Amino acid sequence: MRFVLSVLMCLITALPLAAREVDVELVLAVDVSRSMSPAELELQRRGYAEALGSDAVIKAITGGLLGRIALTYIEWAGDGQQRVIVPWTEVSDPAGAAAVAARITAHYEGGLRRTSISSALRAAADSIESNGFDGLRRVIDISGDGPNNMGLPVRAARDEVLARGITINGLPLMTTDALSEIWGIPDLDIYYTNCVIGGPGAFVVPVLQWDAFPAAVTRKMVLEIAGLVPRSSPEKAYRAQGYDCLVGEKMWRQNRSYFDIP
Repeated sequence: MRFVLSVLMCLITALPLAAREVDVELVLAVDVSRSMSPAELELQRRGYAEALGSDAVIKAITGGLLGRIALTYIEWAGDGQQRVIVPWTEVSDPAGAAAVAARITAHYEGGLRRTSISSALRAAADSIESNGFDGLRRVIDISGDGPNNMGLPVRAARDEVLARGITINGLPLMTTDALSEIWGIPDLDIYYTNCVIGGPGAFVVPVLQWDAFPAAVTRKMVLEIAGLVPRSSPEKAYRAQGYDCLVGEKMWRQNRSYFDIP
């Protein structure tokens, strides 16, 4: 009998643990490339922290079918350059959201080189599929101030992620400064719409001024957590046949020769 019980215990412990069910698995993938100044990086972190602590986001979290979400906060830049600031964490109440917000604002590493949206998307998708959670929806929320200029072409990475059943939403940062004029593009929202986002209900929320950033993040997170689509969204108008999704790579080659970048 003891032998039988011992065998049964071994079988039970060998079984994989059931994933924790949540309303949504949400990756906050945040651009920290060097085209963003230290002040902008701080504004970005504080904007996400403010959004997480807002009544609107808390209401969206607690108002879900299960009343809980799982999220991670990842900073990204060039190919293979991702750093996890907040590992996958379950949030179901204001205290949990405040803890995540505090962890975000406690982190102040500087920017990294280059911009690989494609690498960030693939890393985020891998993270979703190995996080121990089982979401009714799976979403990557990616922000950035410029087009992909390194690694796999962004459209190929996007299609790969969509095939895994993950929705991608975009937060294009279209603020104006000297670096954005060199490395950015004026139609970044259109680029994101045609080359980056996808999946059921995918949308973009452009940010034109940094003082509007916290409100934009809050609105975006509420929509993603609640599984809603913006009532008035320009995505359909932004869809363009033949849009050049390699514009960032071409710009990098041009600027590299102009500025003699190794």
